[in-house]
Amino acid sequence: MQPQAVLFDMDGVIVDSERYWVELEEDEILPAVVAGSPAVEETTGMNFREIYDYLDDRYETTASKAEFVERYEEAAREIYGERVELMDGFRDLTADLREEGRALALVSSSPHGWIDRVLDRFDLRESFDEVVSAEERDGASKPDPGVYEYAAERVGVDPAECVAVEDSENGVESATAAGMAVVGFPNRSDADLDLSAADAVAESPGRLRETLLGDA
Repeated sequence: MQPQAVLFDMDGVIVDSERYWVELEEDEILPAVVAGSPAVEETTGMNFREIYDYLDDRYETTASKAEFVERYEEAAREIYGERVELMDGFRDLTADLREEGRALALVSSSPHGWIDRVLDRFDLRESFDEVVSAEERDGASKPDPGVYEYAAERVGVDPAECVAVEDSENGVESATAAGMAVVGFPNRSDADLDLSAADAVAESPGRLRETLLGDA
């Protein structure tokens, strides 16, 4: 692929946070606030505030939204501040994409506070032309296409000339609906995610580099 802009999801792509979120959601967060057994993959890629609304519509919630939000905020401080690791080769990948003249953006359903922890911890602010959170689109997160449409507008590139790198079904659906090509990048969690709707699937950082740059 030779897109003019590459738009990276954060969770499960730039950092391996999904493996920790899946564990916490399955073992602690969801059982504490929902009666029943929702599958984690139903909400992967969604903003955590929208997750509560989604669950409240479909299941019997046993805790308030404020309690739910606080559980996520507490978990986020630990996950992004202490536990996550940067994707292997990510700094070289973004540097080489920039050298080829590609615009780069981080596009996430996570709030800016969480994104800022990742940017600061790994010193990534200079890696992106734009950083876009679903918070900027009235909180409408993936699979809504708005966050990707807005990101394309921010980098000044037609969506048809953008490629998104996504690890979730909701993310693939969002970028596809925005008119972009999508590379699926399976995260390191145990969630059973189907990325077959993506235009290509890169099973490793090396394959992602090959897909985006045409080299190994």
